[in-house]
Amino acid sequence: MNKGELVDAVAKDAGISKAVAGKVLNSIIDTVTKALKKGDKVSLVGFGTFSIVKRKARKGRNPQTGKEIKIPAKKVVKFKVGANLAKTVK
Repeated sequence: MNKGELVDAVAKDAGISKAVAGKVLNSIIDTVTKALKKGDKVSLVGFGTFSIVKRKARKGRNPQTGKEIKIPAKKVVKFKVGANLAKTVK
């Protein structure tokens, strides 16, 4: 499912226009992004939790040449699945 299909499904399920559903989805995405950028966690009970984790610098290998390279440290988004979602997908 892509973003357009999600907007269509939300609009149909909630009985609202696709334009309103699109604005709501964009607002949710923007709000989650801003919260993560500040370092906050975003928890949606039953669905899951978005958080930021720091990944340490490490050594890796270029798969084409086999040469060792340095992979810099960075922050990445982590998603931990909630219990209800995990049960449903099982």
